[in-house]
Amino acid sequence: MIKVKESVLKKIAKEEQVKESYLKEGLKDGRIVVPLNDRRKISKPCAIGRGLSTKVNANIGLSQGHSSIGKELKKLDAAVKAGADAVMDLSTGASLLNLRKKVLANSPIPVGTVPVYELACMPGKKFIDMKENDFLEILERQAEEGVDFFTIHAGITQEVLKILKTKPRIINIVSRGGALLAQWMSKNNRENPFFSRYDDVLKICKKHNVTISLGDSLRPGAVKDATDELQIKELMVLGELQTVTLKKGVQVMIEGPGHVPLNQIEANVRLEKNICHGAPFYVLGPLVTDAAPGYDHIVSAIGGAIAAWHGADFLCYVTPAEHLSLPDEEDVRMGVMASKIAAHAADIVKGVPGAMERDIAISKARAKRDWDTQFSLALDPVLPRKVRSKAKPKTKKQDLCTMCSDYCSMKIAEETL
Repeated sequence: MIKVKESVLKKIAKEEQVKESYLKEGLKDGRIVVPLNDRRKISKPCAIGRGLSTKVNANIGLSQGHSSIGKELKKLDAAVKAGADAVMDLSTGASLLNLRKKVLANSPIPVGTVPVYELACMPGKKFIDMKENDFLEILERQAEEGVDFFTIHAGITQEVLKILKTKPRIINIVSRGGALLAQWMSKNNRENPFFSRYDDVLKICKKHNVTISLGDSLRPGAVKDATDELQIKELMVLGELQTVTLKKGVQVMIEGPGHVPLNQIEANVRLEKNICHGAPFYVLGPLVTDAAPGYDHIVSAIGGAIAAWHGADFLCYVTPAEHLSLPDEEDVRMGVMASKIAAHAADIVKGVPGAMERDIAISKARAKRDWDTQFSLALDPVLPRKVRSKAKPKTKKQDLCTMCSDYCSMKIAEETL
């Protein structure tokens, strides 16, 4: 039985404009998750899944030699201010433990990790020499610290790896966690410990109420590789694991593809919902073209809007720095905003309570040239105010803008009608 505190459900129900009973039913049938470790109390809990507003995740984290704890905490703050619903600490390097503790202490939103990253960075140990119990000990430690959700790459099995060796892709494995596990499995000639010891994984997550995000190790990293045999085979494994997870009373969501052409996005969402029994779908983007480095936040927003429209529940942001460098504070803000726009655009057509109402309200304010109300209703209230302040019309008529000036269509129509 999945349990979430009544006070948390009450707060989420009010925010989502749904009944608590709706959330409880969704938790029971596995179509909704509330990622929140029993050890944590946060001011902005969220629910992810069917009939709820599309959520956005922001990734931060140390990269050895290229970042600092101070910089990553500023990114956390930027993500929260921009409206991220969750954050993942994807740190590598010697200081990752210190950063995670600070993130957990300072984040008002759910925090996720990819535990295998820490295992790969253990000082004095080689990852390929790790034992199965080492994988479980990392999970236990992070769960005790208060991590709210784990990405567990349990779907990359020896059987799936055999297919990869016979049917290579343009980019064989784009997932960092998936690549690490593939290396460990190949060098040790052993099954993926997250798969072979999955019952033990569930015991740890059940004990601390940690939500599992079943990672897609073999998600396509190039649009040409999308929806291939490898991706679908892994998805089928994840569907089986989702059933087992829910039966054990552990919350679970499914991670989805990264690079997918426009015409395959709907099919990918429908496949996940069918194979994984309606479990919340967490997609990276998806990115609809590989040809726009530097603009991948826009590329992913295009794909994210379509994916969310057809049922994806959780968008992992992509920043302008994707494929190029470690994102900075402004990249984080831009990535969150791009995904928030995609999420809101989808929520309008999904009929999420309050989504269309917001657009109606801002449209009415625009018709009246009510700038302050427009700013307050904007997904990003900062940028439009800044743009407006730089380009005020050279007239006492403050209900005009410098685009049309006295030829404002709305003002002419208002006077005419």
